[in-house]
Amino acid sequence: MYTVSSTMITKTIAAGGKWSSHIASGKNLTFTALEDGANVSLLLYNASDTAERYNMPDTLKAQHTAHLTKGNVLMSDNGRVLASITEDSLGWHDSISGYSTRKQINEKFGVTTYQEQRNDWYRSGEENFSVELFRNGLTVRDLVPVVNLFSKVFCDEEGDMHFASGHCKKGDTITLRTEMDVILILSNTPNPLDKSTAYPSVPVKLTVTEAEAVLENDICLNHRPENRRAFENTWEYTQLTRGGRN
Repeated sequence: MYTVSSTMITKTIAAGGKWSSHIASGKNLTFTALEDGANVSLLLYNASDTAERYNMPDTLKAQHTAHLTKGNVLMSDNGRVLASITEDSLGWHDSISGYSTRKQINEKFGVTTYQEQRNDWYRSGEENFSVELFRNGLTVRDLVPVVNLFSKVFCDEEGDMHFASGHCKKGDTITLRTEMDVILILSNTPNPLDKSTAYPSVPVKLTVTEAEAVLENDICLNHRPENRRAFENTWEYTQLTRGGRN
């Protein structure tokens, strides 16, 4: 379900749902958890050249972090900024645990099928991404590590990953600002490390609005020197290919 006005699109992504769209640069994408325990897996691609996409290792290495929050950017494999995190009520979003697979969902929550349960069957990130990638001219060969919005996954001293239950509460939000024209692909499916015994997926609202121009004091631009260089790479690319704003 979604509503449209001259300046805003608001869409609710149902539990287990998926969605994708081409989104122009200079948009705010605000995600709101409508219940406790949200997890939305996210992929980003350059809309003009899908060979360029979100790169998890470069994003984390350049910003000296293993999780994402306000001030961080999502970098591509070409050293450019696909999107920036401009607002965040949680302070931690998972960048390392990946997306849920059909095998994981079946083992944790039982085997369900569309033929038997219809829209109540338990979807996986693997299947949702496969469908939305195909709709955008891509295939499962284009799957890369995802960002799991609203989830906290941390590592202990032995390097084992742990999911923080109860991290996301109803009403929590995160806002991404698109810095390039992108293909956004979403899967509202469980984090693969979530130990819930019941299928843990809740509705999430996505609101798209116009973003203000990036100013010199922008928190994402100034978060690290590497961020500024990535922004400069992005602005140069945009000017050369589309004559866009910076």
